[in-house]
Amino acid sequence: MKNTLAADADLAAPPVADALNETAYPVIAAISFSHLLNDMMQSVLLAIYPMLKLGLDLNFGQVGMITLAYQLTASLLQPLIGLYTDSRPKPHSLPVGMGFTLVGLLSLSQAGSFASVLVSAMLIGIGSSVFHPESSRVARMAAGRRPGLAQSLFQIGGNLGSAIGPLLAALIVVPHGQGSAAWFSLFALIGVVVLGFVGRWSSHHAANFRKRMRAQADNGLSRRQIGWSLAILGLLIFSKFFYMASLSSYYTFYLMDRFGLTLPHAQIYLFVFLFAVAAGTIAGGPIGDRIGRKRVIWGSILGVAPFTILLPHVGLFWTGILSVIIGLILASAFSAILVYAQELMPGKVGAISGLFFGFAFGMGGIGAALLGQLADATSIETVYRVCSFLPLIGLLTAFLPTIREA
Repeated sequence: MKNTLAADADLAAPPVADALNETAYPVIAAISFSHLLNDMMQSVLLAIYPMLKLGLDLNFGQVGMITLAYQLTASLLQPLIGLYTDSRPKPHSLPVGMGFTLVGLLSLSQAGSFASVLVSAMLIGIGSSVFHPESSRVARMAAGRRPGLAQSLFQIGGNLGSAIGPLLAALIVVPHGQGSAAWFSLFALIGVVVLGFVGRWSSHHAANFRKRMRAQADNGLSRRQIGWSLAILGLLIFSKFFYMASLSSYYTFYLMDRFGLTLPHAQIYLFVFLFAVAAGTIAGGPIGDRIGRKRVIWGSILGVAPFTILLPHVGLFWTGILSVIIGLILASAFSAILVYAQELMPGKVGAISGLFFGFAFGMGGIGAALLGQLADATSIETVYRVCSFLPLIGLLTAFLPTIREA
């Protein structure tokens, strides 16, 4: 007898026979909200760099070391944690990961030396490393027949959190000083409570989920095909996040330098672009569920190339229009890429999620740093002319195999 998970179901309810056939929207909403909290709190660290530099008399090299410490723990640990939890599921690791973030924020609020800031950054990074692979697995577990939609809803939470974090830091931390960063630990506490319920739901369904993933293990591909496919997806992630770094980090500078806009005016354009990114993130997953992941990857990576190549050669009006189109199309890629990768290796959902989240995060950080060096050596316009050709890497999508459905 077929049972469905009602919209108002208790997250901690015991499993029913085929609950994983249906999309558990309350669970996805909870994990997306937790993603918002996680990424919001992470962005606070980056937002208060100027305050830390001035208050602790740091140089730019030390600021770079803080970023490196955070990125190493937030990126490199993710695939290792995901690989470990694939073989030894830890449903209750989610509130534990949020607990690391809570302690990191409290430590950051009281940090009085460079070393203590480094430790705080690493604690926040560890929290992120624990959160992303396991929460992505839960999103896939709760997705039912709509894994693309579930990943999109999960990721939009992170996008919103990254956007809200700097704003809250400007309203709370900047006026009231470094110690006020401790207030953000209240958000971490909320996250611990929400993820506690999610962990209970996950523990009830973990065994059935592993059986389902093992049943889907025969996708008709050889190990060599899977390896090459993962390498191609990595290159697509590289092209996407390097180009996104050029827009998210330097778009306002480009508008001010080329068109003479004021900072507030340029920030309006940036807000419109980020809004388009959010909309594209929501759209990519469900479209992939309907027409197939590979088609979405084709359209979102290679399909955006004509617009990126045109962008450095048009006036202000069309720059605004093209940036919206680019944001919409390019942002739809990640959900499709991640779910496609999970379908390549169904038994390694946590490891794949950790690998791709970590790699995407790392590529965004490295891209911003390298493009900044290029802008210093040449000009900000050169950055956009060079980056405009990155989406052509999407031609590699032609070599991705069609995955046989279980």
